[in-house]
Amino acid sequence: MPDPLPPGSTTYFAPAKVNLGLSVRAPRADGYHDLHTLMVPLATGDDLSVAPASTLTLEVRGADLPTDSRNLVYRAARAYLDAAGTDQGARLILHKRLPVASGLGGGSSDAATTLMALARMYPAGLDLHALARPLGADVPFFLLGRAAVAEGTGEILTPLPVPRTPLVLVNPGVEVSARDAYHWLDAEETFTVPLDIDTVLATLADGRPVPYLNALQGPVAARHAAIQEALGALADAGLRSPLMSGSGSTCFALAGSEDHAHDCAQAIAARFPQWWVQATSTL
Repeated sequence: MPDPLPPGSTTYFAPAKVNLGLSVRAPRADGYHDLHTLMVPLATGDDLSVAPASTLTLEVRGADLPTDSRNLVYRAARAYLDAAGTDQGARLILHKRLPVASGLGGGSSDAATTLMALARMYPAGLDLHALARPLGADVPFFLLGRAAVAEGTGEILTPLPVPRTPLVLVNPGVEVSARDAYHWLDAEETFTVPLDIDTVLATLADGRPVPYLNALQGPVAARHAAIQEALGALADAGLRSPLMSGSGSTCFALAGSEDHAHDCAQAIAARFPQWWVQATSTL
């Protein structure tokens, strides 16, 4: 039996995301990169339980993660409570279901969910996007709660409709830091032109290969053979347009239907029982 939740707890879903293409330009004068990416939330993710309390505490279930200011959920909660000027706290329980450092945006989604949960519990009329930006480039996207094109360093978001698309996620068990991925890209200077978003959207639902790319995939896969193996396993299972998400190491590919996604996920999991494999869909 799972440990009980505190009285008065409310549990929120924190969705994962994939990048349906990620273009990265050469570094700017400030050292950051201009991005062009189509980000979509998924029907799989973490859960966050929140209860009112006199102090701020965080418990993590399902992963060995810090529970203090080294954790983005704790930092998000502290930022909200301080900005709200409240002397109240919260008891947070993060139910971690996504792999860590996997390119699925789990930590950013957890942080955004924390901000939204505390805004409901302790309304203060705060600008959550202003609190989100210092926490991480992807946190504002998860506040938006829908598919969007992200530009700049990820802070310029343009929502757009994306057809519900079944897919399979595969994580081969290696962690990749975004800092390393961009460092490797800079060393190889394999920067890319902006995505053709219209063509990506047109081909998502019609069975053709999707002309997206991930500028980070080559440099990361060259240093982690398991990622190339994961991409190959997705293709071998009969899925469409395998791609690494974000800075990795999770890879995904598109399915023709939800049943197709589940069948392919089962086949990959049987072939690679040590991998994290999930059938899901875009939201």
